[in-house]
Amino acid sequence: MSTAQMQVQFWGVRGSIACPGPETVVYGGNTACISIRFRDETERLIIIDAGTGLRSLGDALIADSVSQMPIRADLFLSHTHWDHISGFPFFAPLYHPDTRLSVYGPVTGEDEPLERFIDDQLRYRYFPLRSNELLAKIAYHSIGEGILDLGDGLKVRSQYLNHSLLCLGYRFEYRGCTVCTAFDTEPFRNVFPSDPAHPEYDPLIAAEGDRAASEASQRLRGFFQGAELLIHDAQYTKAEYVDSKVGWGHSAMEDAVDAALHAGVSQLILFHHDPQRTDAQLSRLESALQRKLPPDTTLRACAARERMIIEL
Repeated sequence: MSTAQMQVQFWGVRGSIACPGPETVVYGGNTACISIRFRDETERLIIIDAGTGLRSLGDALIADSVSQMPIRADLFLSHTHWDHISGFPFFAPLYHPDTRLSVYGPVTGEDEPLERFIDDQLRYRYFPLRSNELLAKIAYHSIGEGILDLGDGLKVRSQYLNHSLLCLGYRFEYRGCTVCTAFDTEPFRNVFPSDPAHPEYDPLIAAEGDRAASEASQRLRGFFQGAELLIHDAQYTKAEYVDSKVGWGHSAMEDAVDAALHAGVSQLILFHHDPQRTDAQLSRLESALQRKLPPDTTLRACAARERMIIEL
């Protein structure tokens, strides 16, 4: 690793479902998985989400483990939708007894631990092995909003996003560097009727809905504030979102740019690409957004690509 404090690498960048094929080879077809390494003596490894990209990360870790210490990693799940956990059974380090893995994430039902959501994949009806046959030592931690101190100067802040399932964004702070993640999420909005002509319109409730949406938006921008790197959901264009995707739990590219600009972010990575989006389409959209950035901004923005590395 170079002299950078943090090294971020993308192993899966798609949303909803993996989409391998000749039209997705440039940006990649695997679902969400990101790794972060830190410049210290512990060789700490953070993994964000366990989509199908986790398989490639695991293979790379096993290939490198001959010359390295046993694998120690902290896996942070944004939520437990299928495209964010389906790579877990194929993570090769799980089948090595020296691996130590801590898994953090939110759960919807308070009476069901995080382990249950992961273990459900590892049943004979879905997979040839069960969770008790894994050799790695795994510890599960159900979390909500808050701050975790992982030691060695690394702190992780978590905040709820706007999705159809409890979903967390993460802010990783290490030696003056900050990386934020926000997927899956969409802009907060007033869910109550705001048109006076609507039969269920109530001015007090409509005003309260506007206030709540505005406060939630400001709070999230505060969560991103001043980050060196923001990795943000950008599954749709603004036109697609307004036309038919409101309430689906994902953001428009333009909204991701707007959030980054308001929060004073240095670099924005558009993430969670629509599985229908081809390389050619993504390239055109990426270029168009870059051209539309304010001329006086210092924000750098691009679309995530598999195996892309960013050093901070």
